[in-house]
Amino acid sequence: MDFTPSESQRRVQSAAREFAERAIAPEAAEIDQAGRFPRELLLGLAERGLLAVNVPLALGGLEAGAVAAALAIQEIARACASTAVTASVTNMVCETIAAFGTDEQRRRHCRRLASGDAVAGSFALSEPDAGSDPGAMRTTARRDGADWILDGTKQWITSGAYAGVLLVWARHAVTEGPRPKLSCFILEGGAPGLSIRRTEDKMGIRGSNTVGLELDGCRVPASALLGAEGAGFRVAMSALDGGRIGIASQAVGIARAALEESVIYAKQRPALGVPLGDHQGVQLKVADMRARLDAAAVLTLQAAWRKEKGLVFTREAAMAKLVASEAAVRICGDAVAIHGGSGCVGEAAVERRFRDARVTTIYEGTSEIQRLVIARQSLA
Repeated sequence: MDFTPSESQRRVQSAAREFAERAIAPEAAEIDQAGRFPRELLLGLAERGLLAVNVPLALGGLEAGAVAAALAIQEIARACASTAVTASVTNMVCETIAAFGTDEQRRRHCRRLASGDAVAGSFALSEPDAGSDPGAMRTTARRDGADWILDGTKQWITSGAYAGVLLVWARHAVTEGPRPKLSCFILEGGAPGLSIRRTEDKMGIRGSNTVGLELDGCRVPASALLGAEGAGFRVAMSALDGGRIGIASQAVGIARAALEESVIYAKQRPALGVPLGDHQGVQLKVADMRARLDAAAVLTLQAAWRKEKGLVFTREAAMAKLVASEAAVRICGDAVAIHGGSGCVGEAAVERRFRDARVTTIYEGTSEIQRLVIARQSLA
């Protein structure tokens, strides 16, 4: 297994790095402080194909593969975690429609997402009482002639107030058997009956728009159904497997930036007559940070490689997401410690990264859920 990027993967990575360093990084602190949705930066990513990296060329994507997508998200997250998660979820939504959609759905929605015309994509699965357990979902879908009527509430929806394309899951109003029958629907932003409940004021990734959604008699045509009727659980789990690679990549990018900033600080900051980095206690922290970062990066690339090769990657995606997110929290915590008091104030980039890292252990499946997935796959 060779993780050396191919020429096409390097081109995608370089394009992401150049744009991230030139355009995204200078705005990252202000995006965080203001809680500003980075609409213009998303358009810049779209111009470079970075909102649909692993989507066929015929649908407006780059068709560069899952490894290239992971490398791109890492570069974006190294500059701004908020922009990275928005891009990651948009890529996930676009890939899901490309995988399960009809020809018409793919032509319409993938092109809008890839080009930036849709601004962003949203993945509306979670609810106030149904996060880790989709079976507890209360949003319902019922037939009314040729249409479907959706009613319910969604929570923690990334880009929900701005997205032009939303994937929304609902349970069938009449379900036989012990588990609810779920279906997935494609909604467009501003659809009648779809409204924003509340925009969350978050600890981290403050430039990533996170909202609750209200579906009140939201009528959608039969053509809005994504995949087969009742196949929503399969669609969701497939999307989440890929989405976990995206969040692992985000975590790797955050952690890499925190380590780089800590190394620079440790070399420049005098302490007791020598640079801070000459002290063994700091050296031990840096060593642990580097080891955790590289382990996370390798697991993330392994999961992306298996996805790209068409191999089963559920366990590998869960391992990558678990290790990378937990590593990011530890690395960013050590980065704040190395910076001392300077790392606890808003002017320090590591302070923002510390706040940003924490949620990577929660969304796209908590660390506890990842452990359950890994255990079940290993014991099967």
